[in-house]
This record gives sequence, structure tokens and C-alpha cells, in this order.
Amino acid sequence: MISKVEITISIDGIKEVANLICDNKETTITFTMKNGFNKKYSDSDFYRCFARIREDNPNIQFLCKGSKINVHPSSMSSQMSLGLKAYELTLGKASSLTDVVYIFDYDESNLTNDPNEQRSFYRCWIESEKI
Repeated sequence: MISKVEITISIDGIKEVANLICDNKETTITFTMKNGFNKKYSDSDFYRCFARIREDNPNIQFLCKGSKINVHPSSMSSQMSLGLKAYELTLGKASSLTDVVYIFDYDESNLTNDPNEQRSFYRCWIESEKI
């Protein structure tokens, strides 16, 4: 199944809408901008595809949950949603179903284009004591 998702991006502080064409069969995302830029990315799930897009386009700020430093899928959420759902984690707090977010939902706080920052936060969260 192929689905089209519109997300908001920011280039030099100017917001615009970009399209992500997600193909479940191939686990690919085609990133398309209004200037005609179009590139396909593939990986084991959509969260990882989206990470590749962000790494490849450091000049673009992607204004969505999947770009947040503290958003990371669990193994199960990755398998069940192909990485479209992830947890918005808080240090010192156990995750729950109320923390599950859709990675392409709009957000503009604590964003990064570096998946290593997200992995680092995730490791810190795993090691933190949780209440």
C-alpha cells in the first residue's frame, strides 16, 4: 500500500509543505519538495527511512515528532507499525501507551536531524531509573 503524507519543513526559517510517499511493500519513502526535489529512501522501517532523509538534508528542519530527540520506537512498535508509531520518552519515566506518537505529526520542539542524538537519548532513557 502506498500513502502520501504532507509534513511541514523549514528552510532558513521559511516553512513549506513537503510530501512523503510511503510504500509499505518496499518500505520506502520518497521525499518530494515544492522545488521539484525528489529522492527515494529505504530501510527496515519508516522511522529509519525518515532518519536517512533527515541525515541527507541537514539544511532542512523537519517539523514532526519523528525528528524529536526523545522520540524512538520500541522493537514491538517498529514491527507492528513499520516504524510509523514511536514513543515520546521522558527521562526517569516509564513509557506507556499514552506516549505513543505518529512520527509525522507536527512538532517544532527539541528537533534534530541526527539519528545518533536520538539513539543517545534512547540509551540514556533505558539506563535511567523510572517511576
